[in-house]
Amino acid sequence: MELGRRERKKQQTRQAISDVATTLFLERGFDAVTVAEVARAADVAVQTVFNHFPAKEDLFFDEPGWWAGPARAIREAPPRADPVDVLEAQYIAETRDRLAVGHLATWKQFVRTIDDSPALKARRRLNADQLEVTLTEALDERSPDHLRNRLIAALYAAAQKVLEERLMAVLPDDASSVELDQAQAALEQAIAQVFAVLRRGLA
Repeated sequence: MELGRRERKKQQTRQAISDVATTLFLERGFDAVTVAEVARAADVAVQTVFNHFPAKEDLFFDEPGWWAGPARAIREAPPRADPVDVLEAQYIAETRDRLAVGHLATWKQFVRTIDDSPALKARRRLNADQLEVTLTEALDERSPDHLRNRLIAALYAAAQKVLEERLMAVLPDDASSVELDQAQAALEQAIAQVFAVLRRGLA
C-alpha cells in the first residue's frame, strides 16, 4: 500500500535523523555525542528526535531487520519450510542488503564504536536476547516442540555472533568496492559452513 504524504514525510525525517546520528557517532564516538547535538545537526527539535527514537541507543541500532527479521522470515515462510533454511536465506538477504546500501563499508568502525561504549554493549546484549525471544515465539507458532525451538533460536543467535566476528576478520580497514565484494564472498562461504553445522546438530 502506498504511503500518504504525511507518512512519507515522517519516514524521511526519521531517516535523516538516523543518518546524521550515525555519522556523528562513528566520527566522535557514541558517548561523546548528545541527542541535542544530533537534533541541531539534523535541524529538528530534540523532541522530534525522541518522537522517532525513544532512547539514544535506538539512534545507533536503527536496524530492525537485523533483530526482527529472523522472526518475520519464519512467520512468512511456507508451513513445511525447514527453519534453518529460512534463517540462512534471511541472513544472506540481510547481509546483501547491507552491502547494497553501504553498511559493510563502515562495519568495522560500527563495531569498534560499540566496543568503546558500555551503553552500546549493554544494548547489543539486550537486542540479542530479544532476538532469541521473538524468534522462539515465531518458531513456537509453527511447531509445538518448544525445547527444540528454543535451541534453534539460541543457536541462531550464536551463529550470528560468530559470523559477525568473521566479517570483522575478512573486511579490510579501507575497503574498495572490489574488496567489499571479496569480503562478501568470504562471508557467504562462512554462512554456508555455519548453517551446515547447525543442520547437522539439529538433525
